[in-house]
Amino acid sequence: MLLCCVVYNGSRASASVGADTAGTLAFGGFDRTYQLHVPAGLDPPAGLVINLHGAGMTGASQAAATNFNAVADRYGFVVVYPNGIDMSWADGRGASLPDRQGVDDVGFLAALIDRLSRDYDVPSGRVFATGMSAGAFMANRLACDRADIVAAIAPVAGTLGAGTRCTPSRPVSVLETHGTTDPVVPYAGGGMVGRGGPSDIEAAQAMVDGWRTVDGCPGAPVESVIGGAHRFTSSGCADGTEVVFVRVDGGEHVWPGDASQAGAQFFATHAR
Repeated sequence: MLLCCVVYNGSRASASVGADTAGTLAFGGFDRTYQLHVPAGLDPPAGLVINLHGAGMTGASQAAATNFNAVADRYGFVVVYPNGIDMSWADGRGASLPDRQGVDDVGFLAALIDRLSRDYDVPSGRVFATGMSAGAFMANRLACDRADIVAAIAPVAGTLGAGTRCTPSRPVSVLETHGTTDPVVPYAGGGMVGRGGPSDIEAAQAMVDGWRTVDGCPGAPVESVIGGAHRFTSSGCADGTEVVFVRVDGGEHVWPGDASQAGAQFFATHAR
């Protein structure tokens, strides 16, 4: 494994040799850091995945917890694990330190996407985002604000802050996974207390319904059951998008063992 610092010089980086690297991007008065995994032999890659950590975590711990590098290798994705300021995100709930300080995390992630897309020749319409807990809130906010650059998201155990403006410029495919007994991010929404303090959030079902409305999904979703998970699929939405809600009955505040595989497969089939 190669571990080094990435210094941006405006030239395209080679994706011919697999590597795990640590990078820095100056943005908004901060030196923002991230961990990057590039599978070997990508020319070009199948896409770029932004994988966002939960509160109190880091990009490195998110990589370890999700094992997303393994599925990225199988699907040919470059995957990046950014680090939030104070191990948190300005995800719109108003509870975190970066939210209270007015940190522009949407802008940071957009700048990071721009850099990596140029460095690795990521095809247009193949940028995706996933995340756990606060990272899921941030993935949703990114899609709400920058649907022009994000084709699909796969949030896990996170929704949106109550009253968060979500008027994306174009449809986005969504795969939401949420446990019904999540003790941290309540399935039914309302008040929650996270690392940064209390906030009010949308219920998982309400958030998914909001995306179905945004995407113009026709009719009722189709339900299927696998183990303890109920999968509600809305297909035929605008611009070929799809909204899928995986309700894990009895599921708590965890990243399910199959969430990385499910997310990668969803991304592979929902590029623009």
